[in-house]
Amino acid sequence: MKRFLLITLASLVALTGCHSFKKENVQPPTPLAKDFKPTAQVTRLWHTRLGDGAGESGVRLRPTVAGGVLYADSTDGKLAAIDATSGKTLWSKSSRTHGWFGWGDKKRKDALYAGGPVVSGDLLAVGTLDGHVYGVNAKDGSPRWEAELDTQVLTSPVIVGDEVIVRGSNGRIYSLNAATGERRWVYDQGSVPLLSVRGNGPLLVANGVVFFGSDDGQLVALRLDNGVKLWEQRLASGEGRTDIDRLDDADGGILLDGSTLYAAAYHGNLTAVDGPSGRPLWAHPFSTYTSLAIKDNSIFGVDDNSQVWAFDKNAGADMWKNSSLKYRWLTGPAVQGNYVVVGDMEGYVHWLQTGDGALAARERLSKKAIRAQPLVVGDTVYVEDVKGHIGAYRLSSP
Repeated sequence: MKRFLLITLASLVALTGCHSFKKENVQPPTPLAKDFKPTAQVTRLWHTRLGDGAGESGVRLRPTVAGGVLYADSTDGKLAAIDATSGKTLWSKSSRTHGWFGWGDKKRKDALYAGGPVVSGDLLAVGTLDGHVYGVNAKDGSPRWEAELDTQVLTSPVIVGDEVIVRGSNGRIYSLNAATGERRWVYDQGSVPLLSVRGNGPLLVANGVVFFGSDDGQLVALRLDNGVKLWEQRLASGEGRTDIDRLDDADGGILLDGSTLYAAAYHGNLTAVDGPSGRPLWAHPFSTYTSLAIKDNSIFGVDDNSQVWAFDKNAGADMWKNSSLKYRWLTGPAVQGNYVVVGDMEGYVHWLQTGDGALAARERLSKKAIRAQPLVVGDTVYVEDVKGHIGAYRLSSP
């Protein structure tokens, strides 16, 4: 049975038979500077809440935006469409009540949405902690189909053409028919590590290829049409004296810039890889369990101590490091204009200048942890905490 390690908040929490950590052995979060003077102005456009959010599940629920509508879900079975400009709810469904999906008045026990929804055209797809994937009409939330898998779905599916590509926590990748939910092919990684970071990195689909970081620290490329593996490239060595030292999960998203892929792993490297061939171009030691971001010539990442870094994308050299948010268990970074934006364990959202990493602004969404990478669409960033609070922010120079 696979064991997950949850890295979150002010402590490291062990799940399902995993190693445990004593609270006194965990570094306290760096206090925020009280005399901080912002150099950028932030306006909160709206705030809302959907269900219980991720709750204590450890998953990173992240909303998505399509056609001016924000779609979000929660692990207690809520699914909603929200006007991305005003925050007004357009429709909301609960799959645990009212017999949604045609089961009479029975509450669904598998309505534990996870990873966040994905939308393409009028199709919304979302997975659950209990191994289901649902296809939903994005216009009104009415059900279309369901597919039952043999594993948890901890990250958002990807819709491409007439396929829905889904990643399971058992190391398998599934292709489903977007019209019916019927299974087309399955890629089986084989053995997966007994211990990994809680969650899965999102899939990247481009140029007829599915890319993902595996639980054992590999960057893997599959053919989209049949799931056959094209190549794999190691991101971490998996070496060490203890199970924790050997943990090398590639749990973040993969970036594609031109024909070059950028990926990183826990206890591993930030690596640039030629997409067509899988040939490594450069590697820089960098341990992270979150996704990366890219802008112009820079790649931004948050290391496993919650220090924010910028690297040169052409050679991997580090350009700057900001340690002022160390041990605040930051989200992966997103880029909003000329700023890097991250959330932290106490519900704060921070903006850093992309040029030198200096802190530029700070807002507080709530008093709950933010785990999911912020979502930037146009001039607005959307942030969600673990209790389902969602905020929209616009940033401008004063």
